[in-house]
Amino acid sequence: MSHAPSVVPVLTIDGPSGSGKGTISALVAERLGWRLLDSGALYRAVGYAAGMAGLDLSDVEAMTRCAHGTKIQFRPATDGGETRVVVNGHDATDELRTETAGAAASAIASMPSVREALVALQLGFRKAPGLVADGRDMGTVIFPDAAYKVFLTASAAERARRRYKQLKEKGLSVTLAGLQREIEARDSRDASRTVAPLKPAEDAVLVDTTGMGIDEVVAKVLAVVQP
Repeated sequence: MSHAPSVVPVLTIDGPSGSGKGTISALVAERLGWRLLDSGALYRAVGYAAGMAGLDLSDVEAMTRCAHGTKIQFRPATDGGETRVVVNGHDATDELRTETAGAAASAIASMPSVREALVALQLGFRKAPGLVADGRDMGTVIFPDAAYKVFLTASAAERARRRYKQLKEKGLSVTLAGLQREIEARDSRDASRTVAPLKPAEDAVLVDTTGMGIDEVVAKVLAVVQP
């Protein structure tokens, strides 16, 4: 695809919770030398900031104000580890990984005014040489004009297994059955919400990662950008 020099290319990687978007997006961005936007972390960050301020997560006005006022920065890891997410000056990377933060993110992500507040922030990540945007509505709502779109998916059982392994390694006590129930509940909530429901963009390339290794998935996604 040819680009006018003024248009910064965007690769959107959407998909449900636990489909491997975060890992794949970070690796693909690194390989391409592009910037990375982890949009889920933005919602988690607002939920986290709201929790720290003792706000009621169901109070739409308070959540909207919080979304407008929360300062969020992504700091590339220096040691090849994960990107650090700094919320209002505090490194909240580990807190944002918890299921509590995930549930808070999911709750506020269904509020149109919160999504609206975060749109401009997300669009601001589109800078040269290019952007890999990871989320649930990157290809449908935030960057509908993106030249490259991927929708990653995997079975709920596989996603629960991955999440279980991830959280166990962090020393958290979780059960596989509980995680699978949470993932299935979140899928149906995300797919059925009226604002930006979770669905592939019509022009997205679908990649089912069930049973696939990380390198294989990265190669498939890179092939979309560099055929």
